[in-house]
Amino acid sequence: MGNELVLSRNDVAESEETVVEWAQGLGINTEDKLPEDGNGSTVLTAAADARNSQTLFLWEEGNVPAVTEYTQNNGNYADDPDFRPYVVTFPVPEGTEVKGAVLVCAGGAFQFRSDENEGTPVAEELASLGYQSFVVNYRLRPYTQEEGALDLARAVRFVRRNADVYGIDENDIAVMGFSAGGILAGEMLLNFDGTVNGTALDENYVPDELDSVSADAGADGMIYSFYGRLSVASADVEKFASSDLPPTYFCYGTRDPFVSEFEKCVEALDQADVPVTVNVLEGRPHGYGYREGWIPDYDEWLTEIFNHN
Repeated sequence: MGNELVLSRNDVAESEETVVEWAQGLGINTEDKLPEDGNGSTVLTAAADARNSQTLFLWEEGNVPAVTEYTQNNGNYADDPDFRPYVVTFPVPEGTEVKGAVLVCAGGAFQFRSDENEGTPVAEELASLGYQSFVVNYRLRPYTQEEGALDLARAVRFVRRNADVYGIDENDIAVMGFSAGGILAGEMLLNFDGTVNGTALDENYVPDELDSVSADAGADGMIYSFYGRLSVASADVEKFASSDLPPTYFCYGTRDPFVSEFEKCVEALDQADVPVTVNVLEGRPHGYGYREGWIPDYDEWLTEIFNHN
């Protein structure tokens, strides 16, 4: 099939612009709650806290790997040029057994982050089930998918470095994302895991001690998403096979316009011997977020994966 877009029989989305309009029409509050701390706490400098929620910037000020020059918001972008990527932590409640950690990337066609539908509620429920949870507020357009993937990798490194604090095995870390957020997670796992650091994109980036920590993840959750790019799933069996991808959980509805893209990606992963589990929700569209009762199934799957890591 190459890179040709194959669309499903329902609500065909013919272009990237259509996807954006569709995502914006979901009625999601696109406002992010930015860090309020005045001391500029970052994942490099802050002490991890397994009991209390933290909001931490992902990069040191003035040392953010980037290839995009963004100095003026003349494109109606969701974030202004002074936006700094950050992570919000959702600790497991006291008295609940800790199973592992999950980093969540909300979707929004790389135009916004739909936190109220695909971020905070998901992290809160996963935390209640025993997963130290983290919502990653990655860079959006005009930044590239690759730059956003480095944001996620940075967050994974923070969690892995503090595995003892969070009471987890360092291999029991999952990444997951919704729509564009899942594509972002896939980008990281394919090209920016391990100790690949910001110099892979930006030769002016200065690596720090956190870059020596692996960004590998033990599981991936694709919620109405796939490995690939916006609107187009990858079916690159050779790339999948050479990338040491973790077990991947797919969940999507039969009324999603990208059903055939999900199926194409799953088939290629299966050919590459990547363990895949698929949960298909009958009659459900794109964008159901934390609803529709799929989280318990994901929890059961993730528990089994972590028990075998």
